[in-house]
Amino acid sequence: MRAPPLLPEETLYRVIRFARFNGISELVVAGVFGLICAASKDVPGAAIGVLVAGAGALELHGVGLLRFGDKRGVSWLIGSQLYLLVIVLAYVGYRSQHLDLESVRMVISSDQRETIAAAGIDENQFLRIIANVSNAVFGVIAFFYQGGMALYYHRRRAPIEAALELDHVDEADDA
Repeated sequence: MRAPPLLPEETLYRVIRFARFNGISELVVAGVFGLICAASKDVPGAAIGVLVAGAGALELHGVGLLRFGDKRGVSWLIGSQLYLLVIVLAYVGYRSQHLDLESVRMVISSDQRETIAAAGIDENQFLRIIANVSNAVFGVIAFFYQGGMALYYHRRRAPIEAALELDHVDEADDA
């Protein structure tokens, strides 16, 4: 037996609470990593940190619009997820084209080097494969997560708009 659908007001409350948490998390995490990258003179990493933090700011703007009864907030929530997806996929593409094998080489132990050599694979070729597979997995995870978040917000548009309409009707009745 399925549970009954949530009331529009409850849907609005849950979306605002979740989007606020998600937006703040994006701002804080991306901001910290952006600062770390800037401190280590990693310009592409710092730029990505700023762009991802911007996605968090867009999401928080959508939350603010919803709190003030503006239904355009849902579009901002959806847009922030799609924007973040584009940024992550662009970063994955950039990292795939600009591999830093030395940073990956540092995490391989001498036993692993021996295993790679025994398999008859060139170490640089192995590192490229590992880096590209890691980038691809990161891109796929981001695609499903950010796409799922955009879909989550999209599917709640109608109940959110209904809750905002009810709120306006209640305010008109109070006047």
